[in-house]
Amino acid sequence: MTISVKICGLKTVEDAATVAAAGARYAGLVFFAKSPRHLEIEQARVLALAIPEGVAKVALTVNADDATLDAIVADVPLDMIQLHGGESPERVQEIRARYGLPVMKAIGIADADDLIQISTYTRVADQLLIDAKPPKNADLPGGNGLAFDWRLLAGRRWATPWMLAGGLTPDNVAEAIHLTGATQVDVSSGVESAPGVKNAVKIADFVTAATNPVPRF
Repeated sequence: MTISVKICGLKTVEDAATVAAAGARYAGLVFFAKSPRHLEIEQARVLALAIPEGVAKVALTVNADDATLDAIVADVPLDMIQLHGGESPERVQEIRARYGLPVMKAIGIADADDLIQISTYTRVADQLLIDAKPPKNADLPGGNGLAFDWRLLAGRRWATPWMLAGGLTPDNVAEAIHLTGATQVDVSSGVESAPGVKNAVKIADFVTAATNPVPRF
């Protein structure tokens, strides 16, 4: 089974080189002012241009309006838009049509009831990101280092490609893959030495653990 890895929240050109060298398939650029990983558009453009061919550049946005998305898409070379807020299925469709880019919709999971919404978004998104639901009143919709009960996904399959996120680290990603059957995984805080500061050793270790998933029990 081939596993694809997304490293989210890149901040520097060095991060871009590290992610590519480690063998990650996706690089996430965050456009959300409350996040320690937030990028201004000019920063993001420089960083996106430094990401080598073969690594998909993903813009993470949270309930962004058209003006914000217009500015991002106009100046930053992208391969995908990630919607990490409360965007409705109709909004997902609007964004796909407006920009002609694949759209990944994040869905927060805390318990089995939260799985119901997944089928709705499979009909409108190109990919899904199944993440841990943030705590009430949390500043960030993701990147909080929280995991959900991965057993909730055991044996479940959807026609739309999906990616597992939430609390993943080099030490637990193999077990998460084993329990969920995920073929794509996303990490941000789990490969940092401080909020917003990526750690090259942790990135390499994460990709190695994910792509050679021997469970650690």
